[in-house]
Amino acid sequence: QVQVAESGGGLVQPGGSLRLSCEASGMVFSIKAARWYRQTPGKQRELVAQIGSGGTTNYPDSVKGRFTVSRGNGNGKNTVYLQMTGLKPEDTAVYQCSTDVHLTYADYVNSRFKLVWGQGTQVTVSS
Repeated sequence: QVQVAESGGGLVQPGGSLRLSCEASGMVFSIKAARWYRQTPGKQRELVAQIGSGGTTNYPDSVKGRFTVSRGNGNGKNTVYLQMTGLKPEDTAVYQCSTDVHLTYADYVNSRFKLVWGQGTQVTVSS
């Protein structure tokens, strides 16, 4: 079984920074790709960052230049990070990650993966 958990959310002042973590644990060989989403009540869920198997990244214009998605390495290789800088009140949301997880080495070799979602972490930007 594999679980994904986000952490690092909290209250930050406008202009501040936070780093969110998305860690896959349990039966995990590696993370193929991952995406960070955010959602506020009454609004559609928004994709804010994604990282592919080759390390390519994509961001919408709303966060480009302020958010950076990256992978951990070594002991943290099953963790994906979202570094957020220059935070604005409109960045307030629940941030959630979804990951494409290779459960075993055989899955990795054969490009099989399982889509796993975390529960989300609240980010509040306010003075």
